[in-house]
Amino acid sequence: MKKVTTKKTRSVNNRPNCLKITKSTQKVNFTTIIDKNGNKVKTSVREARTIKKNANNVA
Repeated sequence: MKKVTTKKTRSVNNRPNCLKITKSTQKVNFTTIIDKNGNKVKTSVREARTIKKNANNVA
């Protein structure tokens, strides 16, 4: 399986009503797709949509 995306986990602040800041992380939404050659590719869902859209426009 090949990894295509360059996205990483982000660190963000939690800000409740009392304005106390605590750190949290947001992970990337990964999915596995199969490309034209039949290889499995691990990528983010957003990039998978773009790949699918571009593949439909070429054909």
